[in-house]
Amino acid sequence: MSNPAISVKRLEKSFKEREVLKGVDFDVHRGEIFALLGSNGAGKTTIVNILSTLIKPDGGEINICNFDVLRQPDRVRQSISLTGQFAALDGILTGRENLMMIAKLRGVSDPAQVADNLLVRFNLTEAANRRADKYSGGMKRRLDIAMSLIGNPAVIFLDEPTTGLDPEARIEVWEIVKELASGGTTILLTTQYLEEAEQLADRIAILHGGKIISTGTLTELKMMFPPAKVEYIEKQPTLEEIFLAIIGKKGGNVNEK
Repeated sequence: MSNPAISVKRLEKSFKEREVLKGVDFDVHRGEIFALLGSNGAGKTTIVNILSTLIKPDGGEINICNFDVLRQPDRVRQSISLTGQFAALDGILTGRENLMMIAKLRGVSDPAQVADNLLVRFNLTEAANRRADKYSGGMKRRLDIAMSLIGNPAVIFLDEPTTGLDPEARIEVWEIVKELASGGTTILLTTQYLEEAEQLADRIAILHGGKIISTGTLTELKMMFPPAKVEYIEKQPTLEEIFLAIIGKKGGNVNEK
């Protein structure tokens, strides 16, 4: 088997007196969607910040695309992209201008063509010349992810990418993430939403108490629990299913009258 895209061993990090990461271990295969699941304050964002070279660990070994995060941070940065919890856009610039700015900073050839291609891919062409601060939450997130693809990074970190989005926009982001992975991009996704991990992840790691306490596919994690007791009940739709059905999106069937 080829080397993993991401390899983390014995990762440790403390802030003042608080020990956040207490020896975290996991690998992410190339082209995989790997979900890091944990409650608020579990250390998910800290892991992403360390892997993306924004902060230094107190201990451990981290390799991304065969580059050592501590010894070869510049090579790591050339191989990755990061989309944080909040869209990193310049609100004064238009969507196209945001994309062109990043393309120029990353030294890609023909920034205008790169921007136009991404606007088409992410269904933002009609809003291309609108200021980014006028975009909806879902549009901002799509633009943010589009910006993260400039330069064709091998690994993308998505830190709680659907936080604050409505159900419709969340599904749009999910579709984008699936498309990226199908094209061979390795994705490390952090989330609090169980459904998000269930919908997207090839494998899931549960972070708790500063350590990874379990890793596996959804099927493997389900096998850790006793068989469910079979009961016949009337299933009621969730509010999210009702909402999506009413607006005519996936997830429900409401007949028009």
